[in-house]
Amino acid sequence: MFYGEFEHSIDRKGRLILPAKFREVAKAQFVEKFFVTRGLDKCLFMFSEEEWRSQENKFKTMSFTKQQSRTFNRLLFSGAQDVAFDKQGRILLPQYLKDFADIKKDVMIVGVSNRIEIWAKDAWNDFYKNSRQSFEEIAEKLMDVN
Repeated sequence: MFYGEFEHSIDRKGRLILPAKFREVAKAQFVEKFFVTRGLDKCLFMFSEEEWRSQENKFKTMSFTKQQSRTFNRLLFSGAQDVAFDKQGRILLPQYLKDFADIKKDVMIVGVSNRIEIWAKDAWNDFYKNSRQSFEEIAEKLMDVN
């Protein structure tokens, strides 16, 4: 659904324009609203409303008697904010989410199939630099079907 990586900037009003490619996919899929929340690895996760509901159903089945489940759900759901595009394709990211991901101005918007990730540009560059060397090794471990 969402693929590629794009460099953008937060404007002076705190808005982020989503790549035209992602807006086209959203339009074709009749996505009018997204949910943005705290992600993993210091990025933000952004899900279409349909995908958010699917993920939400999975997380709701986690036992609330387990401390790790409670902590994860609290951090994920308390950070969630629904967002919609304006006519120029921009969304407004809440300050607490920008603070979580150390987003100041320059960002990388990354398509990861069923979600979009929003990274501070420097954080994405560090992640990519530190991860690309092990890409084949990780693929070999994850794709080994024997």
